[in-house]
Amino acid sequence: METVEIDSVECVSSSDGIEDEEIHSSVFSHPHNSHNQYSSKPYNLGIGPTSVHELLECPVCTNSMYPPIHQCPNGHTLCSTCKTRVHNRCPTCRQELGDIRCLALEKVAESLDLPCKFYSLGCPEIFPYYSKLKHEAVCNFRPYTCPYAGSECAVTGDIPYLVSHLRDDHKVDMHTGCTFNHRYVKSNPREVENATWMLTVFHCFGQYFCLHFEAFQLGMAPVYMAFLRFMGDDIEARNYSYSLEVGANGRKLIWESTPRSIRDSHRKVRDSHDGLIIQRNMALFFSGGDKKELKLRVTGRIWKEQQNPDGGVCIPNLCS
Repeated sequence: METVEIDSVECVSSSDGIEDEEIHSSVFSHPHNSHNQYSSKPYNLGIGPTSVHELLECPVCTNSMYPPIHQCPNGHTLCSTCKTRVHNRCPTCRQELGDIRCLALEKVAESLDLPCKFYSLGCPEIFPYYSKLKHEAVCNFRPYTCPYAGSECAVTGDIPYLVSHLRDDHKVDMHTGCTFNHRYVKSNPREVENATWMLTVFHCFGQYFCLHFEAFQLGMAPVYMAFLRFMGDDIEARNYSYSLEVGANGRKLIWESTPRSIRDSHRKVRDSHDGLIIQRNMALFFSGGDKKELKLRVTGRIWKEQQNPDGGVCIPNLCS
């Protein structure tokens, strides 16, 4: 998404008895140079290295090798990805690799059961060697990606780490409570094609939620969109619901939904149109006046669905 500078943004928030406060911020914060919490190197699982594990470690990338495992005429092995990186030359003896497969090592790999590489983050699972990669791609203990939408932030980590990262590096607005009342202001709104307002993070029910608001082109029509994401996995996100409301001059738009997990990227959620979408003409109508300035007030709340033990029906649990 192409970013466009916005002159000013004014957010007015209130949460659970806290009076409205004026918040002035730029559209994008510029994060400090951040580091991923987790290294791309293999995790130290507390398991001592064995000769078999060392044999299955690619000498170039140090990742575990999966078929096809290649070897040079002198028996040195490496993974198929690195074979192209070394231009078909053995990195150990410089002999030409050719297309020799190390079938014996592939057979050894079939007999191994290994822990998930996210073992140190709490995953207790152990898998056959060839099933490990498939599991790790969807493991519930894998790190999350930073949910900030104003830049291509590559920082990953667990939820507490990302909350600190959003607060300290992206300078996002942090609020406690399950209700909110924000006002989004933009002068000359007709000049904005693609823009993202400052992310807001809410803490309620012991969880964190990200409120997004932005402008973009939907086909040929410019629109504004607001949506909520849950800082956790999709299964947990289904335990919560939220509503967003915008209106003025006797008109009102209301959106109710389940928040999307931050496992789904910001772009994926936006492009699926899973949120409150306001056509620009309607947004300017809600703004009133001479329609030369956008002034949208978006209110909302978050609640937790509770299972009724008698009837099996979900009933909302609203925070006071």
